[in-house]
Amino acid sequence: MDKLIIEGGNRLVGTIEVSGSKNSALPLMAAALLTGGKYTLTNLPKLKDISTFKKVLSHMGCVVENTDGGVIIDASNARMVEAPYDLVKTMRASVLVLGPMVARFKEARVSLPGGCAIGARPINLHLMALEKMGAEVEIQGGYVIVKAKNLKGAKICFDTITVTGTENIMLAAVHADGETIIENAALEPEVTELGYALKKMGADIDGIGTDKITIRGVKELRPIEYKVMPDRIEAGTFMVAAAMTTGNVLIKNCPAEHLDALTDKLKAAGASVKTENGGVRVVGDKPIQSVDIKTYPYPAFPTDMQAQMMAMMSISSGLSVITETIFENRFMHVAELQRMGANITVDGRNAVVKGVRSLSGAPLMATDLRASASLVLAGLVANGITEVSRIYHLDRGYDAIEKKLNAIGANIKRVKDE
Repeated sequence: MDKLIIEGGNRLVGTIEVSGSKNSALPLMAAALLTGGKYTLTNLPKLKDISTFKKVLSHMGCVVENTDGGVIIDASNARMVEAPYDLVKTMRASVLVLGPMVARFKEARVSLPGGCAIGARPINLHLMALEKMGAEVEIQGGYVIVKAKNLKGAKICFDTITVTGTENIMLAAVHADGETIIENAALEPEVTELGYALKKMGADIDGIGTDKITIRGVKELRPIEYKVMPDRIEAGTFMVAAAMTTGNVLIKNCPAEHLDALTDKLKAAGASVKTENGGVRVVGDKPIQSVDIKTYPYPAFPTDMQAQMMAMMSISSGLSVITETIFENRFMHVAELQRMGANITVDGRNAVVKGVRSLSGAPLMATDLRASASLVLAGLVANGITEVSRIYHLDRGYDAIEKKLNAIGANIKRVKDE
């Protein structure tokens, strides 16, 4: 395994570019299963989760061809209806093959998914929706087995907002008989992007980008070429890095329209955030002020930016309260930040952060994807050397983050962790 060695104290200055979105790319890759022919995605990030999903598709009989910055997937001869545990154990998004497999092949056998240990993320809402559409669902030996001779349109009202649940049912409903209505649908930009891609493939969809999506099933879809949107969480991480390090950074390909909640908090904390030359410039030229944060589904403040903002609040000038409403176990980075001298107290879903003058470098262990990013950010501003181990979590969601940050002034080395 690799680890990162970070020498803190450097100001970030320059231009950094955002890669394609992991959370958009994965459902778009799953959509290839709905049709035959050469289905092409461009602006694909180079991430562990992406390579794992390619292996899943190959295992299912798809021809997967890597291109410069993208992939061509031909599912013409896809027949295997199983996504095995060995391939999907590390990523929860593997469950996204469930909907298209049942829609096209009438059955699916998918291992219960894994991923970051940030709390329970059950797929019961996916399965209940598929049952409403006429599928038979069984859980056996750690696998979800779903069969349906013909999926039928149904009215699906999710009890709670679920991003992958919304995506999975969208992928299933495009071939179902009749009309499917998804109420309380997730509003995340990645869900909207999937809707536009399916429509381009020939799906009959209304309500894209709203909490009520209507899908009328069609018999056939066509392969398309589609450019993956920029990764808003990677962009947000760079925005926080610039503000924390008193930096001056132009973030290119930054989807500013999807980052309003973060932008508002950064401005309240004293950073300057302005749209410029096809990107967003963040300048951290004022002392960091404490702000309170509460995570909610999009368009509110994203849970995937909570850990990064906590790192920033650790060196703020006052007291902030960070409330996590999405996942019940997403404060695992707190113990590591405390090792660096952060003053944080956790009470249930609330973390009270009292800013300190400075953090100190320390050996740290990443626990999940976004926690990894928060530890890197903390290392950038800490006195001395910070070592972050178990960065395979980081590699699941950030494309060469140390190279990008080094190009604008950071001092980060990737070495083997003996």
